[in-house]
Amino acid sequence: MAKYSRQDILDLIEEEDIEFIRLQFTDIAGNLKNMAATIDQIDKILDGRCKFDCAAIDGFRGMGYEELFLIPDLDTFVIFPWRPQNGKVARFICDVVKPDGTPFDGDSRYILKRAVKQAKEMGFTLDTAVKNEFFLFDLGENGEPTDHTNEKGGYFDISPTDEGENTRRDMVLYLADMGIEVESSYHSAEAAQHVLELRHVDALSMADATMTTRLVVRTVARRHGVHGTFMPKPRENVQGSGAHYAFSLCDREGRNIFTDSSGKLGVSREGYQFMAGILHYIASMSLVNNPIVNSYKRLIPGYLAPVTVSWSSANRSPLIRLTAVGGDGARIVLRSPDGAANPYLVTAACLCAGLEGIRQGMEPPACMEEAGAKAETGEKLPRTLHEAVSLFKKSPFLQEALGEHISKHLIESKDREWDEYCRQVTEWEKERYLGTV
Repeated sequence: MAKYSRQDILDLIEEEDIEFIRLQFTDIAGNLKNMAATIDQIDKILDGRCKFDCAAIDGFRGMGYEELFLIPDLDTFVIFPWRPQNGKVARFICDVVKPDGTPFDGDSRYILKRAVKQAKEMGFTLDTAVKNEFFLFDLGENGEPTDHTNEKGGYFDISPTDEGENTRRDMVLYLADMGIEVESSYHSAEAAQHVLELRHVDALSMADATMTTRLVVRTVARRHGVHGTFMPKPRENVQGSGAHYAFSLCDREGRNIFTDSSGKLGVSREGYQFMAGILHYIASMSLVNNPIVNSYKRLIPGYLAPVTVSWSSANRSPLIRLTAVGGDGARIVLRSPDGAANPYLVTAACLCAGLEGIRQGMEPPACMEEAGAKAETGEKLPRTLHEAVSLFKKSPFLQEALGEHISKHLIESKDREWDEYCRQVTEWEKERYLGTV
């Protein structure tokens, strides 16, 4: 059931003295975009008549038309709590449609909605929670981002060692004002590294919330004189930042079908099948979950990041952690994605893979503890972006799940990114070879 009607929105605008509306959408790469309009344009906004030049967005251009239209999702209406309270600023998250009103195939939010519809036809709803890791670094003399910090905090430290405590507090409060529940926030393993764990909601709402969280983290960080970054591996010799996705599948009555108190580990047959589907496609899915060159600097041995296709209920370091602990029932926690990934595409790919696992009755490999040494020599995740692109090219299933438009763009744009990276001569190469070769 919808939370807001058109009249509800109009009433809120008048009651809250809102002057500006931001229309937000996400590009294929997972970057949040927006355009702003004054409240005088509200009828045009609500009628879905706001258009933008799609040639300005990578992956949106060259489709045979010059403009795309933004259709606001009324239930995503929130007021920015950090903006002035006189003449307030609110936002909608929007779907992107073509001039004829049909969905735009390059809109990743549409791709997730399509996957959610597929699950609904099978009688399921996907609930998702995301654990977001990020760094808060110093700003340079001219306000530019750096990777420098004098902070020395570690896991669960408190102020004054944790210098980001007040910054995180404001992030949590702002997110609460915007209707997003942070289940926990704390200092993570490395100096200046932090965590916001979002409370589980339906898959589309969580993808929206993840994009909003990234905006809030960066905005609040700047207000506190630091820079917030979700870059997977901003510094060498430290643990990187991931985005752990926790999934549970509910039936029409809202019951978590992954839970079976009589089953081994408290997990049902469908839970194992859903996990098996993700494991089956996960290596080819790396292009979606880990979409930039830097992503693969995180996925290396020795830093608690997953490197093999493995799962466990007891160990917290494998690719998937299967857990039935707590009041929410059984959950599948995928640890490979990072904050550079588009959450709509990550969730859509995982949902489609998991549903295929249920359809085909897939069985997961032995868990890490039972596999023993074989877990270390099993299937590896890609070590480079180039390898990830190659594996994605060989997966018709994932290309169908994400659609031809987005799949083609991912392949072409990431091939270009890899080629550009390969043309660089790094400081490491100069230090290692310049005087010896």
